[in-house]
Amino acid sequence: MPLIRTSHDGDLAAITAIYAHHVLHGTGTFEIDPPSAADMAARRAEVLARGLPWLVAEKDGQVLGFTYANWFKPRPAYRFSAEDSVYVADSARGMGLGRALLTALAAHAEAAGVRQLMAVIGDSANVGSIALHRSLGFTEVGVMHAVGWKHGAWRDIVLMQRPLGSGSATSPE
Repeated sequence: MPLIRTSHDGDLAAITAIYAHHVLHGTGTFEIDPPSAADMAARRAEVLARGLPWLVAEKDGQVLGFTYANWFKPRPAYRFSAEDSVYVADSARGMGLGRALLTALAAHAEAAGVRQLMAVIGDSANVGSIALHRSLGFTEVGVMHAVGWKHGAWRDIVLMQRPLGSGSATSPE
C-alpha cells in the first residue's frame, strides 16, 4: 500500500498533472482550464495557512494521488466545516488510493478541529466518488441539479456530509 503523507513543495508538479487530467477529462471538478503549478501552489499554501491538511499518496517515490480539506465556505462561522477534495492519477485507479487518502484526510481534519466534512461531488454520474464517500460514512444531503455545463452536458452536484469527532453534539470552542 502506498504511503499517505503530508504534501511538500516537491509534490506540486505531480499534483498539478493529476489535477489537470481530471479537469480536462473528468466531471468531478467543474474547472474547464487546468490551473498552473503556481496556482496549485497558492491553493495549497492557503489550505496549509488555515491549519488544514493537504496529503499525498506516494509509492516508489511517485505521487499517485492527493487530497485536501478547505473551509466549506470562506466566512468564519464555517471554520469547523470543511470540504474534501480527492484526486487519483488515472494510472492508479482501482488501487484503493481514494479510500486510503480520504480516510487519512478525515483523521487529519478532525485533529485540526473540523466537525463536519463535506463532499461537493461534481456530476451525479460520478458513482465512484459517491460510493467512496458513502462507504466511509458520508450521507447524501442534497443534489443541485444542472448547475454546471461541462463536456457538452449539464452536470449536477451531489452534496454529502460526515460528522467528525463529536460533530454537532458539543461546542467546538
